[in-house]
Amino acid sequence: MASIRKRGTKWRAEVYRDGTRESGTFLTKAQAVAWAMQREAELVGERLPDHTVKDALRRFARDVSPLHKGAKWELVRLTMLERDALASARLPSLSASDVAAWRDRRLQAVSGASVRREMNLLSSVFRKCAREWRWLRASPMPDVDKPPSPASRKRRIPQDEIDRITLALGYNGGVPETISHRVALAFLFAIETAMRSGEILGMRWRDVVGKKVILPMTKNGDVREVPLTPYALEILSLLPREDGPVFGLIGEQRDALFRKARDKAKVANLHFHDSRAEAIWRLSRDFDPMELARVIGHRDLRSLLIYYQTDADELADRLGSRRATPESRLRPKLRAVS
Repeated sequence: MASIRKRGTKWRAEVYRDGTRESGTFLTKAQAVAWAMQREAELVGERLPDHTVKDALRRFARDVSPLHKGAKWELVRLTMLERDALASARLPSLSASDVAAWRDRRLQAVSGASVRREMNLLSSVFRKCAREWRWLRASPMPDVDKPPSPASRKRRIPQDEIDRITLALGYNGGVPETISHRVALAFLFAIETAMRSGEILGMRWRDVVGKKVILPMTKNGDVREVPLTPYALEILSLLPREDGPVFGLIGEQRDALFRKARDKAKVANLHFHDSRAEAIWRLSRDFDPMELARVIGHRDLRSLLIYYQTDADELADRLGSRRATPESRLRPKLRAVS
């Protein structure tokens, strides 16, 4: 059995089998574990199958990805990863430096946020290889630094932009007559409810119960109840109660038509998903953090801090509008210096 101990800032691994003892010192625990597993396997004559990273990507796409909610985009990323030189690397000799070289190549072509998502996917692939398929001694991903997390997006949507995009979609009120009109209503509904685009497009009439929408399956896997404002209920009243999704849209339609209307309205740097952030900003005025987290489906309350950054002038006005308290009557009266 291998023994892994930390000594100072380094990790020492020791392997003992059949009277043979070997040891090594490494910078990280992951390196120590990988070395120990490899030496133990070599001492008992076990060898890894000679597969490549491409073999792992394809098996993951065939056996694992179809079980995930985001299978469509996961398969797109796996196919893209096959085109890189990393795909030809052999798993038994795969190292952190191989993955780091791939990371640096990708950063020349896409944003750090995209590379972080791809690294998360690679971590899942290599974890399967090591734990279940036995194609890899240990994943090299813990020893590869990820690009810094991008700053949180803080795009607000003023009413003027909402009106311009709605008009660019050809909607000016009433029952929707075209697909573009339905996209406009979905956009307005998103701003009222803070629901994600996929949640809105997948919503069925059976999910609308009284003054709320019950989402049976959300991004984090939880059931969520979304309260509906009077305006959100008014939007739903304009849509026909037919079989199928409430808004009668698919993602490709919503995406293409919204982008076209945004460009036509000359609104820069706006995504449909920004409607969720705008809605959360608005709801944060009505709900405390615990209530808001429940409504929008956030498990970590710290992630809500971005939406509670009320302007200091507004906070001062709130303080000034409060009735006098016993403490305020004890404060000395002030007068301007003449």
